[in-house]
Amino acid sequence: MPTDSALLAEVPFFQLLDETERAHLAERLDDVAFRKGEVIFKYGDPGDSLYLIRQGEIEAFVRDNTGARIVLERSTVGDFFGELSLLDGGPRTASVEVVADLEAVRLDRGDLDEFLRLHPAAALDLLTAMGRRLRQTSERLRHTASRNVNEEAEDRRTVIQKSADWISEFSGSIPFLAIHIVIFAIWIALNIERVQGSGVNIFGSSAFDPFPFGLLTMVVSLEAIILSVFVLLSQNRQAAKDRVRSDIEYDVNLKAELEVAHLHEKIDHLHGELLQRLAAIEKQAGKGA
Repeated sequence: MPTDSALLAEVPFFQLLDETERAHLAERLDDVAFRKGEVIFKYGDPGDSLYLIRQGEIEAFVRDNTGARIVLERSTVGDFFGELSLLDGGPRTASVEVVADLEAVRLDRGDLDEFLRLHPAAALDLLTAMGRRLRQTSERLRHTASRNVNEEAEDRRTVIQKSADWISEFSGSIPFLAIHIVIFAIWIALNIERVQGSGVNIFGSSAFDPFPFGLLTMVVSLEAIILSVFVLLSQNRQAAKDRVRSDIEYDVNLKAELEVAHLHEKIDHLHGELLQRLAAIEKQAGKGA
């Protein structure tokens, strides 16, 4: 089947195989066809096969808890789908519907196993191709839904932002208040005049800032201005952190909703199959009676 061998050569999953290996693998491919609107498989269905598209188009999708259709990808001529089930024999991770009349070839897990027994060296080529695909997927999923908002924000802080956070945190603490109470008490004590207008404090030395403590008022005002700037900087950072937290919470909630929707869809599918089997059993029991 030279056509199927050429088709395999265009699929990244099989590109590392040599021509002989691709030709032998092509001999094990089965021709399949589906009409527009047919569902090839549903999410959660058992699966052990890979499909290569010769002609037509398919749509891989899932449904959320409201029943809305979320399209994951559209595949056309030369594309492939179902490779995960081919490798691990696990359930399908999405539903696939035919968008345009489909002609494809199917490779079953048993045929692949037989091929690898005859060509064991090809297994390393397939693992290499799968490793490349996994690396690409890992890069895309590097930022998962569950993230630590503090780590996300901390990694991007500049020196000024770190200083603003530290100053804002310290200015709202009890030690900050205690230090200022001590400083103000000493300042006022050093500048309370023994006799008003004498310029001499209660300790007998010169008062450098007599009542109404104009210098102290100016120092406190300047400190308040500087602190307010740092507090505003820290608040802006906190607002940015809150936005990151909101985005993360949205991603987590969306992921949870999709998982719940997948479970509902799977249960509904199993329920439908159970009803069909019960109906068949009742029909057989009726015939037996």
